[in-house]
Amino acid sequence: MNRREFLVSSSIAAGALAAGGCASHHSTPNPLTGSRAAVGTSVYEMRVYTIAPGKAEDLHNRFRNHTLRLFKRHGIDSVGYFMPTDPADQRLFFLLRYPSREAREIRWKAFGADPDWQVAYKASEANGGLVTKAENPFFVRTDYSPAHRTGNISKGGVLELRTYTTPPGRLPNLDARFRDHTIQLFAKHGMTNWLYFHKTPDQPEADVNLTYFLAHASQAAAKASFASFGADPAWKAARDASEKNAGGSLTAPGGVKSVFLAATDYSPTR
Repeated sequence: MNRREFLVSSSIAAGALAAGGCASHHSTPNPLTGSRAAVGTSVYEMRVYTIAPGKAEDLHNRFRNHTLRLFKRHGIDSVGYFMPTDPADQRLFFLLRYPSREAREIRWKAFGADPDWQVAYKASEANGGLVTKAENPFFVRTDYSPAHRTGNISKGGVLELRTYTTPPGRLPNLDARFRDHTIQLFAKHGMTNWLYFHKTPDQPEADVNLTYFLAHASQAAAKASFASFGADPAWKAARDASEKNAGGSLTAPGGVKSVFLAATDYSPTR
């Protein structure tokens, strides 16, 4: 992590986010996407750190011994910390939660200025930087996302992070399919729905992006679940009807990406 990570990367979009941390079933159209986003939900930040070669344990130790404690001190809610199940993929994924985007900027600035953090940061990087790249998109839960749950989400299994990119104008169609059909069919076929996100309107590709997490007993179980889901006549009917209504596929070519994740030993989701 370097000092630039603490700077605000973009201005706050006026009216884009609602303050307050309680979930609500009320929804309003997103002015950029036409999709319905949940009102009164928290703002989530998904940080993805590409770890410098040979520095994974140093980075994990910094989180174990310092970062989580200091996040808590500054009102930054640690939702979960994950590593890909593929050992060749050396990225740390973690979710943070805030009451609002404004609160995020205030709390993150205070965290970065904390003398305890500055000491821990400098000590951890005495022999070189721990992170070569940092990404941090911001999200809100969709109106059909399950309520935020804490604790052992994967129950010893794995999480799957799935990201869908739609053709222009078709995110509302994809949302409708998930809302009315897909999430129920996922559950029917043994998959656990955790969190579903839209990017906040100031983020790149906010109008074409759906990001969500599923929990599975294992990667083999995920493969079996998706096979049975794909063969389900109810899914085929919902897919065909939604694509007919939209005038084509609801995902762009190459627009479905998946990565399997396991919770770190310090993750609150364990």
